[in-house]
Amino acid sequence: MPQTTFPKLLRSQIAFDIARTILDGFDKHYRLFREESQAAKRYFEAGDWKTAQRKARERIAFYDTRVQECVQILEDEYDQEEIGDEVWREVKLHYIGLLINHKQPELAETFFNSVCCNILHRSYYHNDFIFVRPAVSTEYIETDEIQPTYRVYYPAKDGLHYTLKRIVTNFQLATPFADLDRDVGFVEARMRAMFGSDLLEPNHQIQVLASLFYRNKGAYIVGKGINGNRIYPFVVPILYNRKGQLVLDTVLFDPTLITVLFSFTRAYFMVDMEVPSAYVHFLRTLMPYKPRSEIYTILGLQKLGKAAFYRDFLHHLRHSSDCFEAAPGIRGLVMVVFALPSFPYVFKVIKDFFPPPKETTRAVVKEKYLLVKNHDRVGRMADTLEYSNVAFPRARFSSELLAELKEVAPSIVEEEGDEIIIKHLYIERRMMPLNLFLSEAERRGDHASVEHGMVEYGNAIKDLVGVNIFPGDMLYKNFGVTKHGRVVFYDYDEIEYITDCNFREIPAPRNEEDEMSSEPWYPVAKNDVFPEQFGTFLLGNTEVRKYFLKHHADLLTAKYWQNAKQRILDGHIEDVFPYPQELRFSYKPLTPAAQAA
Repeated sequence: MPQTTFPKLLRSQIAFDIARTILDGFDKHYRLFREESQAAKRYFEAGDWKTAQRKARERIAFYDTRVQECVQILEDEYDQEEIGDEVWREVKLHYIGLLINHKQPELAETFFNSVCCNILHRSYYHNDFIFVRPAVSTEYIETDEIQPTYRVYYPAKDGLHYTLKRIVTNFQLATPFADLDRDVGFVEARMRAMFGSDLLEPNHQIQVLASLFYRNKGAYIVGKGINGNRIYPFVVPILYNRKGQLVLDTVLFDPTLITVLFSFTRAYFMVDMEVPSAYVHFLRTLMPYKPRSEIYTILGLQKLGKAAFYRDFLHHLRHSSDCFEAAPGIRGLVMVVFALPSFPYVFKVIKDFFPPPKETTRAVVKEKYLLVKNHDRVGRMADTLEYSNVAFPRARFSSELLAELKEVAPSIVEEEGDEIIIKHLYIERRMMPLNLFLSEAERRGDHASVEHGMVEYGNAIKDLVGVNIFPGDMLYKNFGVTKHGRVVFYDYDEIEYITDCNFREIPAPRNEEDEMSSEPWYPVAKNDVFPEQFGTFLLGNTEVRKYFLKHHADLLTAKYWQNAKQRILDGHIEDVFPYPQELRFSYKPLTPAAQAA
């Protein structure tokens, strides 16, 4: 028989104490994370949107704060000489033992890595000191009986209307509904049309996640109908009407629309989860093509999302052979953007210096990206994953790309043997640049796609305006088209708050000399914006101009921007509908006269 080698007995008290300290740090983090997620229900019931948005932003910083607290405790308690390689190996083994019955082992492992990487040199990142792969399974973790992951209902037994009403009332929202029976009737009618005869079979069941998903001014019921091997995903948004009463706004069945609801371009949900891996598993049955990393991220667990994404990336590198190359599109003045053709993401590196007319710094660019991370992205700004000290195989870089990186970003690009180390970069979902989308549509004579691109472009800008974001550089090259046909902004180095901008009309020229002048004859302050000038650099193409003016001519007027700014200053928070308006139960299309107004 082959011999089995067992690890020697763990006997370092220091190693156990360090492991316990790190896990205590994580447990504190997740306790506070859950408390804030649970509080989202109170904010929703009170209609306190400003507090809800502020708390959602603050929650993003919880993780880094707890990591730094833990690092500080370890540095204060132990001398570096006490913690050699053998001790660190034991720390990890003790930590694994502490996670055996833990409810969030995958999150705790990521927290462990974050603490270690703040203490250890990067040469240790890929050895047995940290969790390169998950060590503790997240399969079949039992939840608390008081709050299971999901509740199960049998509509054939109790009737669909009663079952749907019970699903809603089980969430025990304190705010009254305007007419719950009416709204449940709307949902029931659409479900009957979708599920058909499956509803009549006794084994048909409906599973609904036990916590509501809160974001912006909405709460979302997430569930699925199951009959044998047939699964019918659905989401029911709960919103307020103008009288301050709750309504069921619609019901979504289309997996594409549900995927867009959970898009990387939106703010993170606030949702209370004792066992997050169980929520991710449930959501994967609704969106089987969405990576686990993205689902963890949209649930507000973005650090684990980063770790899971990086593992996926390393796996892809091992099983591919293509080389990194410059991303398609017009080269930027602030970033070097490169991609692996077989991988659906781009890598963005901030240059060390920026040619005119750019007037910014690396620190300011990083602040802008952090602003987007913390802001409501309203489905129109791509989330980014920020990494430090990323090792790439040298053999996968072309000499041209490597030369460019060393030329424009020498302070953050290093060669170590057969690896390229990039000290800081952003990773973003790859999209087709809007300028390329429009030019290709024109080349094909596809007028419908050109019009769609311009409609989406204007809608993206207006959605951003609604959440107090001015894109700054509005050129088409700074917007991308997703696989679902949505236009998304992804270049953040010039964004500003709408409320920090001064939108002006261009004064009439005083004389012929003013009119012929190549320079402004009027004073221009730093944050002055003249919307009527947008057409000069946006609307040179006749067909593009036609569709832009057809749908979004108001963006060329200072009045539109001034009115939007005033609404923000007055404290108005716009409604965000991450699904088509025509699906809403109360939707009434505007008359041509109303649209013109």
